[in-house]
Amino acid sequence: MEIVAGVHCATGESPMWHAAEQAWYWVDIPARRIWRLDHASGELRRWLAPEMAACIAAHGSGGLIAGMETGIFHLDLKDDGTVGARRLDAPPAAELGEGMRFNDGRCDRQGRFWSGTMFMDMGAARAVGGLYRYSARAGLHGPVVSNMLTQNGLAWSPDGKTMYLSDSHPQRRLVWAYDYDVDAGLPHGERVFLDLTGQKGRPDGAAVDADGCYWTCANDGGVVQRFTPQGRLDRELELPMAKPSMCAFGGPDLDLLLVTSIDPGVGGDAGAVVLLRPGERGVAETPFAA
Repeated sequence: MEIVAGVHCATGESPMWHAAEQAWYWVDIPARRIWRLDHASGELRRWLAPEMAACIAAHGSGGLIAGMETGIFHLDLKDDGTVGARRLDAPPAAELGEGMRFNDGRCDRQGRFWSGTMFMDMGAARAVGGLYRYSARAGLHGPVVSNMLTQNGLAWSPDGKTMYLSDSHPQRRLVWAYDYDVDAGLPHGERVFLDLTGQKGRPDGAAVDADGCYWTCANDGGVVQRFTPQGRLDRELELPMAKPSMCAFGGPDLDLLLVTSIDPGVGGDAGAVVLLRPGERGVAETPFAA
């Protein structure tokens, strides 16, 4: 395990392997930072966004697509450390009002961008979040799933025919699985995949490996857990930080796992970013289909 030197995040999130650049990206939500780690050289760069970016994916025409405070944006990372941000679409104000933002998200296997909204004050326990789909052809669609407290854990099986979604709020701690219509870009057949009530941590951000197993960061549990497609706990990797937030496979052979974390103010390794060799390979992420 390697702790990435020179990085500390208040809320590290949305790690992403950019295959075309052979580099890792992730965000620090409240700091409005976007980080990049070059795989070959180890060079670190960071940019300051105009508002909080919670999730990112590679954009097919260059730059990144992001779920932010006020909508879905196309981001241009500039040489001077600033970010050009062009809003592509947004839910109505009644669905993305004051105190809310987008949270976890990524592209499906066909290159549609998905992200969910949440009320930022988790203590209020307001189930007003929804899951949305954005495509260049059809724009923003949703909410496809509603009544969410803290949307998280979005991932797809290797064949794209199963979608996973979690609610990491302490009052939920659930992961759902859906049958996914790859042509229409719609989930159906919702069922509980994991009920982690009373278990170690809460199911935060996630990734799926080449065998179809679901890796979830157990926030407050200090581990990354691998579950088989049948929902059986298969492996558990101990981490130096108590609040891992999301993981992603990457590297030239997709055999590395990068894990971000949250620092609630305790110091130490909280807020660190780590790289692991878990002994499994991931699935290449699909860039946004511009």
